[in-house]
Amino acid sequence: MGFENILYEKQDYIATLTLNRPPANSVNLATLLEIEKALDDAEESKDVRVLIVTGAGEKGFSAGFDVSDAANADKTGPKGQELWTRIDRFTKPVIAAVNGYAFGGGCELAMASTFRVMVETAKIGLTELNLGIIPGWGGTQRMPRILGKSKALEMILFSKRITAREALDIGLVDRVSKEGELMKDVMEMATFLAKRPPLAVQAVMRAVNIGLEKGIEEGTKAELEGTLIVSKSKDAIEGFTAFMEKREPNFKGE
Repeated sequence: MGFENILYEKQDYIATLTLNRPPANSVNLATLLEIEKALDDAEESKDVRVLIVTGAGEKGFSAGFDVSDAANADKTGPKGQELWTRIDRFTKPVIAAVNGYAFGGGCELAMASTFRVMVETAKIGLTELNLGIIPGWGGTQRMPRILGKSKALEMILFSKRITAREALDIGLVDRVSKEGELMKDVMEMATFLAKRPPLAVQAVMRAVNIGLEKGIEEGTKAELEGTLIVSKSKDAIEGFTAFMEKREPNFKGE
Protein backbone atom coordinates (compact mmCIF):
# COMPACT_ATOMS: atom_id res chain seq x y z
CA MET A 1 0.00 0.00 0.00
CA GLY A 2 1.38 3.40 -0.95
CA PHE A 3 0.66 6.19 1.51
CA GLU A 4 1.78 9.83 1.64
CA ASN A 5 0.96 10.76 5.26
CA ILE A 6 1.54 7.48 7.10
CA LEU A 7 3.85 4.48 6.98
CA TYR A 8 2.30 1.03 7.31
CA GLU A 9 4.40 -2.10 7.74
CA LYS A 10 3.70 -5.70 8.72
CA GLN A 11 6.08 -8.30 10.10
CA ASP A 12 5.72 -11.36 12.37
CA TYR A 13 2.00 -10.74 13.00
CA ILE A 14 2.71 -7.14 14.09
CA ALA A 15 1.56 -4.13 12.03
CA THR A 16 3.08 -0.71 12.64
CA LEU A 17 1.20 2.45 11.64
CA THR A 18 3.43 5.52 11.79
CA LEU A 19 2.06 9.05 11.43
CA ASN A 20 4.57 10.41 8.93
CA ARG A 21 4.24 14.19 8.98
CA PRO A 22 7.14 15.24 11.24
CA PRO A 23 7.89 17.08 13.38
CA ALA A 24 4.31 17.52 14.72
CA ASN A 25 2.65 14.56 12.92
CA SER A 26 -0.57 16.55 12.91
CA VAL A 27 -3.63 14.90 11.37
CA ASN A 28 -5.54 16.32 8.42
CA LEU A 29 -8.38 14.75 6.42
CA ALA A 30 -6.01 13.03 3.96
CA THR A 31 -4.15 11.42 6.90
CA LEU A 32 -7.40 10.18 8.43
CA LEU A 33 -8.45 8.55 5.15
CA GLU A 34 -5.09 6.76 4.98
CA ILE A 35 -5.40 5.64 8.62
CA GLU A 36 -8.82 4.22 7.74
CA LYS A 37 -7.33 2.10 4.94
CA ALA A 38 -4.57 0.83 7.24
CA LEU A 39 -7.16 -0.07 9.91
CA ASP A 40 -9.20 -1.95 7.29
CA ASP A 41 -6.13 -4.01 6.43
CA ALA A 42 -5.10 -4.62 10.06
CA GLU A 43 -8.63 -5.71 10.95
CA GLU A 44 -9.09 -8.09 8.03
CA SER A 45 -5.58 -9.55 7.75
CA LYS A 46 -4.84 -12.86 9.46
CA ASP A 47 -1.19 -11.78 9.35
CA VAL A 48 -1.92 -9.02 11.88
CA ARG A 49 -2.51 -9.85 15.54
CA VAL A 50 -1.23 -6.61 17.12
CA LEU A 51 -1.19 -3.02 15.87
CA ILE A 52 1.41 -0.45 16.98
CA VAL A 53 0.63 3.25 16.44
CA THR A 54 3.48 5.76 16.63
CA GLY A 55 4.85 9.00 15.15
CA ALA A 56 7.77 9.67 12.83
CA GLY A 57 10.82 11.46 14.22
CA GLU A 58 11.63 12.03 17.88
CA LYS A 59 9.82 15.26 18.62
CA GLY A 60 6.13 14.47 18.36
CA PHE A 61 3.79 11.50 18.55
CA SER A 62 1.02 13.76 17.27
CA ALA A 63 -0.13 17.30 17.90
CA GLY A 64 -3.63 16.20 16.85
CA PHE A 65 -5.85 18.05 14.40
CA ASP A 66 -3.93 19.97 11.72
CA VAL A 67 -5.25 23.53 12.12
CA SER A 68 -3.99 24.41 8.62
CA ASP A 69 -6.64 21.98 7.31
CA ALA A 70 -9.46 24.00 8.90
CA ALA A 71 -11.29 24.12 5.55
CA ASN A 72 -12.06 20.42 6.01
CA ALA A 73 -12.99 20.72 9.72
CA ASP A 74 -16.61 19.72 9.08
CA LYS A 75 -15.37 16.39 7.65
CA THR A 76 -12.28 15.93 9.84
CA GLY A 77 -14.20 16.22 13.14
CA PRO A 78 -16.66 13.36 12.57
CA LYS A 79 -14.09 11.19 10.75
CA GLY A 80 -11.50 11.56 13.53
CA GLN A 81 -14.09 10.70 16.17
CA GLU A 82 -15.26 7.68 14.13
CA LEU A 83 -11.74 6.30 13.61
CA TRP A 84 -10.54 6.81 17.19
CA THR A 85 -13.72 5.01 18.35
CA ARG A 86 -12.92 2.22 15.93
CA ILE A 87 -9.42 1.92 17.44
CA ASP A 88 -10.97 1.85 20.92
CA ARG A 89 -13.26 -1.02 19.84
CA PHE A 90 -10.59 -2.84 17.83
CA THR A 91 -10.63 -6.59 18.48
CA LYS A 92 -6.84 -6.79 18.21
CA PRO A 93 -4.60 -5.06 20.79
CA VAL A 94 -3.41 -1.58 19.78
CA ILE A 95 -0.27 -0.24 21.45
CA ALA A 96 0.37 3.51 21.29
CA ALA A 97 4.14 4.06 21.25
CA VAL A 98 4.16 7.69 22.38
CA ASN A 99 7.54 8.81 21.04
CA GLY A 100 7.10 12.56 21.64
CA TYR A 101 4.49 15.11 22.67
CA ALA A 102 0.88 13.92 22.39
CA PHE A 103 -1.52 16.85 22.52
CA GLY A 104 -5.18 17.21 21.58
CA GLY A 105 -6.11 14.58 19.01
CA GLY A 106 -2.75 12.91 19.56
CA CYS A 107 -3.57 12.39 23.24
CA GLU A 108 -7.02 11.17 22.17
CA LEU A 109 -5.42 8.64 19.79
CA ALA A 110 -3.23 7.34 22.62
CA MET A 111 -6.25 7.06 24.95
CA ALA A 112 -8.22 5.13 22.29
CA SER A 113 -5.41 2.56 22.11
CA THR A 114 -5.45 -0.58 24.27
CA PHE A 115 -2.08 0.21 25.88
CA ARG A 116 0.04 3.36 26.09
CA VAL A 117 3.83 3.28 26.36
CA MET A 118 5.49 6.71 26.56
CA VAL A 119 9.09 7.80 26.25
CA GLU A 120 10.30 9.55 29.44
CA THR A 121 11.05 12.85 27.65
CA ALA A 122 7.53 13.33 26.19
CA LYS A 123 4.52 15.31 27.39
CA ILE A 124 0.83 14.61 27.00
CA GLY A 125 -2.45 16.50 27.43
CA LEU A 126 -5.75 17.68 26.01
CA THR A 127 -4.96 21.28 25.11
CA GLU A 128 -7.95 22.18 22.92
CA LEU A 129 -9.43 24.79 25.28
CA ASN A 130 -6.39 27.00 24.62
CA LEU A 131 -7.81 27.41 21.08
CA GLY A 132 -11.37 27.99 22.28
CA ILE A 133 -12.47 24.50 21.16
CA ILE A 134 -13.03 21.21 23.00
CA PRO A 135 -11.62 17.70 22.62
CA GLY A 136 -13.70 16.28 19.76
CA TRP A 137 -12.20 12.86 19.03
CA GLY A 138 -13.47 11.12 22.15
CA GLY A 139 -11.35 12.91 24.75
CA THR A 140 -14.30 14.10 26.87
CA GLN A 141 -15.42 10.46 27.17
CA ARG A 142 -12.21 8.45 27.42
CA MET A 143 -10.23 10.62 29.81
CA PRO A 144 -12.88 10.47 32.60
CA ARG A 145 -13.11 6.70 32.12
CA ILE A 146 -9.34 6.38 32.51
CA LEU A 147 -8.73 9.01 35.23
CA GLY A 148 -12.09 9.63 36.90
CA LYS A 149 -14.22 12.74 36.53
CA SER A 150 -12.42 15.42 38.55
CA LYS A 151 -8.90 14.50 37.39
CA ALA A 152 -10.04 14.46 33.76
CA LEU A 153 -11.77 17.82 34.12
CA GLU A 154 -8.64 19.26 35.73
CA MET A 155 -6.57 18.02 32.76
CA ILE A 156 -9.05 19.36 30.18
CA LEU A 157 -10.18 22.65 31.75
CA PHE A 158 -6.63 23.69 32.72
CA SER A 159 -5.17 22.38 29.42
CA LYS A 160 -2.48 20.61 31.46
CA ARG A 161 0.56 19.20 29.68
CA ILE A 162 2.08 16.57 31.95
CA THR A 163 5.31 14.57 31.82
CA ALA A 164 5.49 10.84 31.13
CA ARG A 165 6.15 10.12 34.83
CA GLU A 166 3.14 12.20 35.90
CA ALA A 167 1.03 10.42 33.28
CA LEU A 168 2.18 7.07 34.65
CA ASP A 169 1.40 8.12 38.24
CA ILE A 170 -2.22 9.02 37.42
CA GLY A 171 -2.76 6.01 35.15
CA LEU A 172 -2.96 7.91 31.85
CA VAL A 173 -0.15 5.74 30.44
CA ASP A 174 0.75 2.16 31.31
CA ARG A 175 4.50 2.25 31.02
CA VAL A 176 7.36 4.74 30.61
CA SER A 177 10.40 3.89 28.49
CA LYS A 178 13.90 5.29 28.74
CA GLU A 179 15.06 7.46 25.85
CA GLY A 180 16.12 5.24 22.94
CA GLU A 181 14.29 2.18 24.29
CA LEU A 182 10.66 2.92 23.42
CA MET A 183 10.33 0.74 20.32
CA LYS A 184 12.29 -2.10 21.93
CA ASP A 185 9.89 -2.09 24.89
CA VAL A 186 6.82 -1.84 22.65
CA MET A 187 8.07 -4.63 20.35
CA GLU A 188 8.59 -6.89 23.38
CA MET A 189 4.96 -6.34 24.40
CA ALA A 190 3.70 -6.77 20.83
CA THR A 191 5.73 -9.96 20.29
CA PHE A 192 4.28 -11.49 23.46
CA LEU A 193 0.72 -10.49 22.49
CA ALA A 194 1.20 -11.85 18.96
CA LYS A 195 1.84 -15.31 20.43
CA ARG A 196 -1.42 -15.27 22.42
CA PRO A 197 -4.41 -17.21 21.00
CA PRO A 198 -5.97 -14.76 18.49
CA LEU A 199 -9.57 -15.94 18.83
CA ALA A 200 -9.39 -15.75 22.63
CA VAL A 201 -7.78 -12.29 22.49
CA GLN A 202 -10.54 -11.05 20.19
CA ALA A 203 -13.24 -12.56 22.42
CA VAL A 204 -11.77 -10.86 25.52
CA MET A 205 -11.41 -7.48 23.77
CA ARG A 206 -14.99 -7.67 22.50
CA ALA A 207 -16.48 -8.71 25.86
CA VAL A 208 -14.59 -6.02 27.80
CA ASN A 209 -15.60 -3.27 25.35
CA ILE A 210 -19.26 -4.30 25.23
CA GLY A 211 -19.40 -4.52 29.03
CA LEU A 212 -17.86 -1.08 29.52
CA GLU A 213 -20.09 0.53 26.90
CA LYS A 214 -23.38 -1.32 27.39
CA GLY A 215 -23.22 -2.62 30.94
CA ILE A 216 -22.50 -5.90 32.70
CA GLU A 217 -25.54 -7.76 31.37
CA GLU A 218 -24.57 -7.26 27.72
CA GLY A 219 -20.92 -7.81 28.64
CA THR A 220 -21.53 -11.20 30.24
CA LYS A 221 -23.58 -12.23 27.18
CA ALA A 222 -20.62 -11.34 24.99
CA GLU A 223 -18.36 -13.28 27.36
CA LEU A 224 -20.54 -16.37 26.99
CA GLU A 225 -20.55 -16.03 23.19
CA GLY A 226 -16.75 -15.80 23.26
CA THR A 227 -16.50 -18.84 25.53
CA LEU A 228 -18.59 -20.92 23.12
CA ILE A 229 -16.45 -19.86 20.14
CA VAL A 230 -13.03 -20.49 21.72
CA SER A 231 -13.98 -23.75 23.45
CA LYS A 232 -14.59 -25.34 20.03
CA SER A 233 -11.41 -23.92 18.48
CA LYS A 234 -8.28 -25.77 17.38
CA ASP A 235 -6.34 -23.27 19.50
CA ALA A 236 -8.05 -24.57 22.65
CA ILE A 237 -6.96 -28.13 21.78
CA GLU A 238 -3.44 -26.84 21.10
CA GLY A 239 -3.39 -24.93 24.40
CA PHE A 240 -4.36 -27.97 26.49
CA THR A 241 -2.05 -30.28 24.49
CA ALA A 242 0.91 -27.94 24.90
CA PHE A 243 0.21 -27.68 28.64
CA MET A 244 0.21 -31.48 29.02
CA GLU A 245 3.34 -31.80 26.87
CA LYS A 246 5.07 -28.98 28.81
CA ARG A 247 5.86 -26.96 25.68
CA GLU A 248 5.01 -23.49 24.36
CA PRO A 249 1.73 -23.49 22.41
CA ASN A 250 1.63 -22.49 18.74
CA PHE A 251 -1.68 -20.73 18.23
CA LYS A 252 -3.03 -20.35 14.67
CA GLY A 253 -6.22 -18.35 15.22
CA GLU A 254 -8.40 -21.30 14.19
